[in-house]
Amino acid sequence: MSKPLPNCSIVEISGLIKSQSVKVIDVVEQCLTRISTLNDSLNAFIAISANSARESALFLDSEIAAGKYRGPLHGIPISVKDIINVAGTATTAASHVRTATPSITDAPLITRLRSAGAIIIGKCNLHEFAFGTTGEDSAFGPTRNPHDLERSPGGSSGGSAVSVATGMAYASIGTDTGGSIRIPAAACGVVGLKPSFGEIPCEGIIPLSPSLDHGGPITRTVTDAWLLYRCLSENLDGNAPSAVASIRPEVRLGIPRAYFLEHLDTDVRRVFEDTLARLTTAGCHITEVDIPHADLIPATYLHIILPEAYAYHAQTLQECPNKYTKGVRTRLAMGQYILAEDYVRARHGKKVLRHEVDTALTHCDALVLPTLPIPAPQFGRDEVRLGDKVDLVRSAMLRLTQLFNLTGHPVLSIPCGQSINSLPVGLQLVGVRNRTDELLQLAAALESHIVGNRQTNVAQERVV
Repeated sequence: MSKPLPNCSIVEISGLIKSQSVKVIDVVEQCLTRISTLNDSLNAFIAISANSARESALFLDSEIAAGKYRGPLHGIPISVKDIINVAGTATTAASHVRTATPSITDAPLITRLRSAGAIIIGKCNLHEFAFGTTGEDSAFGPTRNPHDLERSPGGSSGGSAVSVATGMAYASIGTDTGGSIRIPAAACGVVGLKPSFGEIPCEGIIPLSPSLDHGGPITRTVTDAWLLYRCLSENLDGNAPSAVASIRPEVRLGIPRAYFLEHLDTDVRRVFEDTLARLTTAGCHITEVDIPHADLIPATYLHIILPEAYAYHAQTLQECPNKYTKGVRTRLAMGQYILAEDYVRARHGKKVLRHEVDTALTHCDALVLPTLPIPAPQFGRDEVRLGDKVDLVRSAMLRLTQLFNLTGHPVLSIPCGQSINSLPVGLQLVGVRNRTDELLQLAAALESHIVGNRQTNVAQERVV
């Protein structure tokens, strides 16, 4: 590599690639160097595709030299959560249950990335079978938060978020069943998108709970997430998003305070209120909305995810239970005790909650709330105190995200500030169902006000 490349967004580096100011091979080498330097301490990657990434880079450079440019993902190194099939590499799901046999074909979303010119640079660590929020339970050991090595990066897509936060990849593709894209994005200080349910194909992805599973991107900026969404979704092309307009005077944001804001860490509450003040100053109208049955969210979620997860794992739980990590094995086994009538009742509750979120959005452009009620927790910590309430760390981390897997609404987590210990805090914007593109357009207009004076790539500058 002739000279160091800037730490920048996909949109910025793609412009340099298109103009041939930067070669794709140099972009790839920069990411591989950061992986070599950082992965031993962070454990973000399970597999690194160095040789194939270099081969792809040289081919894509030759295409540009010949006048063929595929678009803004041409030559962009992207990591993939190791629960998604990538041809030629094993899909381990961070579990000893899985064999090391390479996948024969790419998942459809990987095919779309390759067609757009993206380069798969490696596969990322995760909470085993995506069934956890901390990243601690993995056959390959835990991934560590780049802001504090003794803390969780969030889960289950923790390795993906760390790879983006530290510049080991320009973006990553994760999955989200109860918050597994948004939780690590918030914990690591990057952007995470859970689109509307069904917009990104889940074929070729090991399921956790098929009626709740979503795929989506983790990126450095909202516009990068928008770009990846356009490539991955079934109905939109992979062209760069159009220029973002300034905030419309009539933008209305709804806050569901009851339940959602009742139990927050002091720093998270402070950062959230500061962000609301910036948005108000920028011209947004803030109004309060209500989700009447919000207290039923955890029970509804558990009575769906547990039996659906168990159904997929029932045979291997019988044949080789000790190959699972203890925590994941225990949660999976719980699914066999969920009665059919409770599952059916939960499916009805899911429809009720979807209607209530739809109603809350009737007179709002988006809902706004924190992503996590706590900063990234320390490893080994089972409980957390939030005011007068003591909760399990796993339950606390899911509290503000799992509703929108039940309802299928698009949600974006954006970094909005830091705790007193310099740990990232995330903000969720929730949009109208099946209007993810509109949510991303709004988020792009609001991003500078949400982020404030904070640099979007700050994690790369302060990592270990």
